[in-house]
This record gives sequence, C-alpha cells and structure tokens, in this order.
Amino acid sequence: MMTRVLRVFSSLASLSLLLMSGVSATAFEATIERDNYGVPHIYGDTDADAAFGLAYAQAEDAWPIMEGSLPFYRGTAGLYEGQEGAQTDYLVKWLDLWGTLDKNYERDLSPKIRAYVEGFAAGFNAFAADNPSEVKYPELLPVTGKDIVAGHMLRHPLFYGFNEPVLALFGDERPNTVSKAPYNPQPKDPIGSNATAIAPKRTDDGSTYLIINSHQPLTGPVAWYEAHIESNEGLNVMGGLFPGAPTMGVGFTEEHGWGATVNKPDLVDVYVLEMNPDNPNQYRLDGQWRDLEVGKVKLKLKIWGFIPWSVTREVLHSEHGPALRTDHGVYAIRYAGINEMKQVEQWLAMNKAQNFQQWKDAIALNHIQSFNFVYANKHGDIHFIHNAQLPVRAPGWNWQQYLPGDRSELIWRDYHPTSVLPQVTNPQSGFVHSANQTPFNISEARDNPLPANAPRNGGWQTRMTNRATRGLELFEEFDQISFDEAWQLKHDNRYSINYRGMAFLDEVTALPPSSEAVASAIDILSSWDRGTDKANRGAALGVCVLAAEWQAESGGTSTPDANEILNECIEQTLAIGGRLDPAWGDVNRHGRDGKHWPVAGGPDTLRAIYSRRLEGDDHLTAVAGDGLYYFIRWTPDGEQRVLGTHQYGNDMTNPDSPHYLDQAEDYTNEILHEPRFTEESRQGHVSRRYTVSSN
Repeated sequence: MMTRVLRVFSSLASLSLLLMSGVSATAFEATIERDNYGVPHIYGDTDADAAFGLAYAQAEDAWPIMEGSLPFYRGTAGLYEGQEGAQTDYLVKWLDLWGTLDKNYERDLSPKIRAYVEGFAAGFNAFAADNPSEVKYPELLPVTGKDIVAGHMLRHPLFYGFNEPVLALFGDERPNTVSKAPYNPQPKDPIGSNATAIAPKRTDDGSTYLIINSHQPLTGPVAWYEAHIESNEGLNVMGGLFPGAPTMGVGFTEEHGWGATVNKPDLVDVYVLEMNPDNPNQYRLDGQWRDLEVGKVKLKLKIWGFIPWSVTREVLHSEHGPALRTDHGVYAIRYAGINEMKQVEQWLAMNKAQNFQQWKDAIALNHIQSFNFVYANKHGDIHFIHNAQLPVRAPGWNWQQYLPGDRSELIWRDYHPTSVLPQVTNPQSGFVHSANQTPFNISEARDNPLPANAPRNGGWQTRMTNRATRGLELFEEFDQISFDEAWQLKHDNRYSINYRGMAFLDEVTALPPSSEAVASAIDILSSWDRGTDKANRGAALGVCVLAAEWQAESGGTSTPDANEILNECIEQTLAIGGRLDPAWGDVNRHGRDGKHWPVAGGPDTLRAIYSRRLEGDDHLTAVAGDGLYYFIRWTPDGEQRVLGTHQYGNDMTNPDSPHYLDQAEDYTNEILHEPRFTEESRQGHVSRRYTVSSN
C-alpha cells in the first residue's frame, strides 16, 4: 500500500514539474462567471486569454473527454484503446498529420492564431496542474497548440465522410470502376442537423428568427458544450463547441448568429495507380515511372488492455497524396483539407465578425472543408451557403468513380472560391431551411440556388430528408409566421406524407395479416397519424419501421425486407412496451445514469431524437439528435431575445455535479431558458465568479 501511495505522489510531483516547465513562456489570465446552469461566461483581456479561460472551463466540465481524445489526435490511441485505437493511429500516420504540423505550423499559422491555440492549450495544462488528482494519464501532458490544430485536421474530414471511400478499398475486390466520360453524378448521403432563418418580410410582426439546431451524439467527444467568451480584442460570442475545440462551431453575437448542418459534396478522389511490373514501388505518371515514397510506421498498442505490443505497417505516398497497397491494386487518395491546418483561423474569424460582410469574409477564407451555414442578423439579413473546399477538377470525367492515376492533369491543386458555391442571400420567400437536403431545395422554388450555376463535378446530393420536406411544407402552410408557428417549426415531430420513407411504410402495411399480432400491428400502422408526440400510440411501431428504412437509405444499402422488419418491430415493441401500441413517451426516454423522462420526436423529424435500447433497459434511450439548440429572435427595433437548452447540462462527465442533468427534464418538455449572454442578464444569476491564470 505504501509503495502505491509513494508512486502516486511521485507521479503528481512529476506532473507539476512538467507543467511548470510549460510549452510557452506567456502568462494567461481569465475571469469565469458560472451562471445558474453552470454555463461559463469567460472574459480575457486578449483573445488568447479568453481561449485560456475557455479551455480551463472545459476541463472543469469535461476533462476526461479531452484527456481521452489526445491519443487519437496524436496517433497513440492503440496504447489506450487497443486494436480499435491502433486503426485511428494508422490513419493519423498515413495522412502524415504530424509531419505536416511539424513542418508547417509556424509557417502556415500567424503569430496571432498560434498565440490563440497555445493559450487554449495552456488552459488545459493549468487545470491539470491545479487538479492533479483528475489526471489519469500524466504522460499525455503537456497539451500543446499543435494538439489543438491536429484535432481539427483529423475531425473535419471525418465529418464529410472522408473515411468511407478509404474503408471501401479494404474489400476483396475493387469497389468502383475507373472513370470514362461522360460525367454522370450520383447522389450523396449526408446526415444530421437543422438550421432555419426567417426574415422580417415573412413574420407577422417584422421580427427576424434564427433556429440553431445541430444534431450530434448526446455524449462523448463530439457532444455539444455551451460557453460564452469575450475579450478586449473584439471577441464576444456564445454558442456550442466540442470539448477540445477553441472556438464556437455554432453560435451568436449581439449582431448576428449562424447554425451549421452537415453536408457531403464529393470531396474525396481515389486514383488507380499503374504499377511498374519490374518494381512494385514505382507508378506511372505522364509516361514516366515515379517512385512511391515508402515508409514504415510502428503502431504501439496494448492487447487485452495490459500487454504492450507493436506492429509495423507500410505507409505510401504518391504525387496525388497518401496511397494504399491492396490485393486488387494500389490506390492514391486526394481529399479536401489535405495538409490544411487553418481551420481555427476561419472559425475564430467567424466568431469575431462584427457584421454580415465580415462574416462572409470569414467564410471566404475557405479553410473549413464542409458544412452548410445558415446566417441571420438583427438587420433582417438571412443567408445560406453550401460551404465546401470544393476541388477544381478537370472537366469531362466522372469524378464519382475512380480516376486513372497516370495523368497529372487529374491531380487537382486548387479549390473553387466560396462565391461560386450554392448559396442564397435574402430570398424573396423570406426564409432558408437547411436539414441536410440537396442545396438546390432550401427555400421556395423561385429562390433556390440553381444547379446550372454551381461548379460541375461537385457531386451535389439530390436527396430530401423528412426534416427538409416537412419544414418546407410548414412554411407553405404558415404563410406569415408568428412566434408560436416558428416555435412549432422547431419542435414539429411529424413525418411528412411526402417523406421518402412512406413508401416503405406502405409496403409494410400491405403485407398479408399472417398472424393475429401481424394483423394488429398493420392496423396500428395503417391508422397512425405519423406523429411522435409523447401520447402517440402508433409511434412505437411506426418509428421502428421508418428507422429501418432511414438507416438503410442513409447508409447507402438496399431497402430492408418489409416482412422481416415488421416482425422485428413487433418483437421490440412488445419487449419494451408490453403491448403493440404503448404511449410513445412510455418507451422513448431521455436521460442517463438511471434517471430519465419521456421525450417526443424520432429519427429524421424536426424534433430529432435518435434512440436505441441500451443493455438491460426496458425502454429506448435518446442517444443522438437535438442537443444544445437556440431559438433567436430580433424584434423590429433590433432587440435580441434568445432562448436555448442543453440535452443534459453543462457538466459533461461528473454525475455528482448539479449541472450534470439540470436541463434534461426541461429539454424533454421543450422548455427553454435565457442563455444570460449579456452582463445585465446575468445580474442575480451568477453562482460563482473566479479568476484562473497560468502563473
């Protein structure tokens, strides 16, 4: 026992010395005010000071998540997560993220941006020094500015689905054909998030509305965390971000706000390399044999959780980008964001923008690989852009297929400017509604961006989600929109009769009644009103059926067998509800750690709730969908009124914290509260005020 205690004290002493030595001589200081919901309102003299305070506050609320993410960004996750972590390690090393960082960090990032991310990193280190007992893996410290940038370099491509075409290469056969003209685009399949802006001309009192509602997992490293940061250098923004991120991904200032939704234009290209039959490490390019860059990486991992192990894997690089050797050929990959490390610069510019033009100038930096953005401001301007780092590709080829790797003119070097991407500003309709649908159907027909005006070879998606279809229907139904109708638009929980999944539901209800249970289930589904309110008695079966079709469509697989799905849904509904028509709120629950409440909504409804049955439970639990969301209104005189809620509360990891679940019940009842953005609104609502520093 004494030996263990001495080891712990030795580890803590080493940690303190390590962090005191630091990675930056700069001193940082910030003041943090915690409101009644535990949300941090952070003030620093400089932007870097504010970033320092933001990291410190994040660490107080989510240190285990941040600490656990570091090995993934560094390519050492195998030591902590075994074989699964080692797969991510290979990706990090194959893409040479850290080689790019080490070579270009000081060249590509301005001193201002480096100071910002290093101040942010210093906040985590200061928390660890102040709270050594919270540190599980002292060997991971100190956190550096490069760690913060690496997180963006890895996370951004994964959002637009970079991994999907790469993983497809590991099959037994070549999964795609090599392109030949003519061009023949295929639809893409995005998932997640809503954002809606409504201009004064479309509201009954001349107000402007912005609904920010990005859908994410409700827990973990990409669950929303809420904060407010302010500095004397013009930073004053509140919104949502992920643990380990130094800027708001969605949010608002007094002047304006923006939401983000996932999009997936074609941002990855696969090239088939023609290899030299006399030299397996040479490929043909423009009639000449070129040498592949061939290296070896050692992946360190622990098997069974405690036995150290290492494996060596080959990494290849061609003129096109990283390459893979498989049983059916050698392939090179080129993707949007290759060697890109300026994402933080653009996010910070968006956070600091003081007006619409500055915000558009920030978007034009074009360092963010994907995401739709929906914008609104106090002056009544609204805007949508299908943002992307879209490659400028050679015309005449089908870029949805693989490309021959022997022609250098197919190795694109530049991106289209954001000015030519699908977008609309202040449409006559008075609204834009983004819910992961095609960018050419986000408003009324007369106002939608035109495919003919968008760059070719973009792989623009053509699908419509229920959230998009239903939202556009509601705009048509509401005409001039009142506050209550805008509220209904956000929380609507119904499936549209025109939703793609209705064809599958019709297929299920057309099945022969082969048993009493099947007959009863078909009767319930046939009379279901397509709603997912808590009292709804058709939703348990209906959502189960539609979720099966949604999963297949969004995953790019074939429509499931109707009879098989019906029987599975009968079995599930009886198991969790005890009957075929339980009240939806009795089986669809939201909460964690044994405490939960009934919740409305379902997959791909505007009140987006994605639930599954967790081990040992007799109900479904919401695991993704609506998380942190805001309902923002600027009245005709410019007054800003904001309401918002978080799916749980601002402490993401500590069940003993009062803010671990303090918003969850209101969230299920669709009760929102004021975010306390202004100093005036925080008067009488500050539970704690304290100063943190790196000294």
